Amino acid sequence: MSDDETTDAERGGDASSRAERTAMQRFTAERAKAFIDAVVAIAMTLLILPLMESVSDAAGAEETAWPWLGDHVYQLISFALSFVIIAMFWIRHHRLFAEVTHVTVPLLWLTIGWLLTIVWLPVATAMSGEMSTEPIVVIVYIGSMVATSIALLAQRLYLRAHPQLHAISSVALRAGLNADVALVLLFAVALAVALLAPAIGYTSLFLLLLAGPFAGLLGRIAPRSSS
Repeated sequence: MSDDETTDAERGGDASSRAERTAMQRFTAERAKAFIDAVVAIAMTLLILPLMESVSDAAGAEETAWPWLGDHVYQLISFALSFVIIAMFWIRHHRLFAEVTHVTVPLLWLTIGWLLTIVWLPVATAMSGEMSTEPIVVIVYIGSMVATSIALLAQRLYLRAHPQLHAISSVALRAGLNADVALVLLFAVALAVALLAPAIGYTSLFLLLLAGPFAGLLGRIAPRSSS
């Protein structure tokens, strides 16, 4: 190998090692937590905007309250449902990050991916409240929740692989993983039910009430399957 080739190889190796060091550089988690809370709060606020606009339109047309409520019942249900679901996602993420002391560039990108699904949910909510329950709307709405659950699971898996970033016990991590997997599966089942039985529609999301028992079942199965 010539001197030039050796130099190029060394430079390439140095560049890749620098990139790896940069990716694994640790930063304190406080600013990331504040950013996450702010983005989620904005997303929850955006849910109400379509209803605010319809109230202004109704007032301009001198429409009374009862007709407005009757005309927008599905929007109101979608708003309440999405508000509760985003709150649930935030609580789960808040509990996960409560004991995270440092973040890395990959973890930040995983978190930004999770936030992307949260910010998209107000759009999916508006579609579900104002459009017919055709399959594509159902896929967009419940599918967004599947994506959010998967993104949260990916962050927890990353933290399990990098214990230097947090003070979460192995027991808590394992319980959290079971709960995340349960959410992914239940949202996926809810999506399948809503598509296969349109009469049931978004009420299939009440399957989430089984998240606790299902996570407990996974917790009992996992040790036996790994032993």
